[in-house]
Amino acid sequence: MTTTPLTSLTGNYSLDPAHSQIGFVARHAMVTKVRGAFNEFEGTAYLDGAEPAKSSATITIKAASIDTRNEQRDGHLRTNDFLDAPNFPDITFVSTGVEPIDDSNFRVTGDLTIKDVTRPISIDFEFQGSAKDPFGNERVGFEGSVPISRKEYGITWNAALEGGGVLVGDKVVLEFEVSAIRQP
Repeated sequence: MTTTPLTSLTGNYSLDPAHSQIGFVARHAMVTKVRGAFNEFEGTAYLDGAEPAKSSATITIKAASIDTRNEQRDGHLRTNDFLDAPNFPDITFVSTGVEPIDDSNFRVTGDLTIKDVTRPISIDFEFQGSAKDPFGNERVGFEGSVPISRKEYGITWNAALEGGGVLVGDKVVLEFEVSAIRQP
């Protein structure tokens, strides 16, 4: 990794799905967390190193690619109880603003759409650096996360537990580990 100044990194980028992860964490049975990821997604970004507020990003996630390492649970998550992947195949995020917090942290605000419900969210990202890979590609890395309420997106399915509480927590933390390649 180099400490290349952001100003020299201005340009258009494509998300590298082979070296990125879009994951999530949700509370299960009130006592533990279930982690998962989406295996199919694509995204583009424009990075303006001199004026980060002019930067932008778009991500499209294939809902059916959800993977929690349990096929039965994944099958249920693809149904109308949760993501309704057959009717709403894409989860999208389109940025509406970028605000620098300091030299390496940025707040990206935008519209997240799940199951045809669009709500504004703000994701804090940390710039992880840049590097030229063995193929001559300029790469940048960012990591960020944001908690969302699944109920705000119409995902309300749950089951009561015998001792009180519910099977699935409302809060889901979305996690982004992004490697993006500068486009010519």
